[in-house]
Amino acid sequence: MEKEALEQKLAHLKADYVRIQGDMDKLEYVRGRVSAAEEQLIRLEAEIAEVNRQLDHLSE
Repeated sequence: MEKEALEQKLAHLKADYVRIQGDMDKLEYVRGRVSAAEEQLIRLEAEIAEVNRQLDHLSE
């Protein structure tokens, strides 16, 4: 992928992360089940790390 596409993907992943984190906060407030949201956050963290790694590789 080219740099611009990776940066767009990273922006979308970060937006999803923030949205899910907000949803998780709401679920915790009403004592809902947060395990699914936690799993999504873990998955997104891994994807964000991978995209950052690819961006670093392009910069070299």
